[in-house]
Amino acid sequence: MSTLKGLLSGVVLIALSTAAQAGWQDDATPFDANRLAKIDEARSKGLAEAQSGADFAKIRAVLDAGLMPMSDNDLSGNWRCRTMKLGGITPEVVYGWFDCRVTYKNDGLYFEKLTGSQLVSGKLYPKSEGSYVFLGASRVKGEPMNHYSGNHGSAGAEATPDDVAGVLTTTGLNRARIEFPYPLQESTFDVIELKR
Repeated sequence: MSTLKGLLSGVVLIALSTAAQAGWQDDATPFDANRLAKIDEARSKGLAEAQSGADFAKIRAVLDAGLMPMSDNDLSGNWRCRTMKLGGITPEVVYGWFDCRVTYKNDGLYFEKLTGSQLVSGKLYPKSEGSYVFLGASRVKGEPMNHYSGNHGSAGAEATPDDVAGVLTTTGLNRARIEFPYPLQESTFDVIELKR
């Protein structure tokens, strides 16, 4: 009997360890994995469409900043953030500053845009040093919080309208950005700039 208990305990520990180490590929929909694979294409197209906008220099400065790794502990905490939308309906839109936060939740890092009319939240998956894949969901202020649908999309739909997928890159001391290739609404490419 003790051998069976030991075996079951081992299986449970392996399952829990595997779940904790699951990568973003295990949770992302094929649609979102495809969007993330096209991040360079979406960035180039968005920049081309945004060139005529008044805030193009601000957008370039954020996107041109190089990678500067920071630890999970340095990334966690409160941030100021602003969204930049490139292409689509208008050449570009740069919103004002709002409050965001990165915290430890469940088995990893979690990002939330806390203020403003358009909110987003979701899990950050380690990708490489100083880089994370973000899988989350958006909502409008006043709506209940949405969760990333993952491989459980709605009724066979290719994409769930609230799902967002992006890549967070740390770009300097107390600076980072999240890039969203081919968002489902309004624009060709979105960026959330983060600073402290």
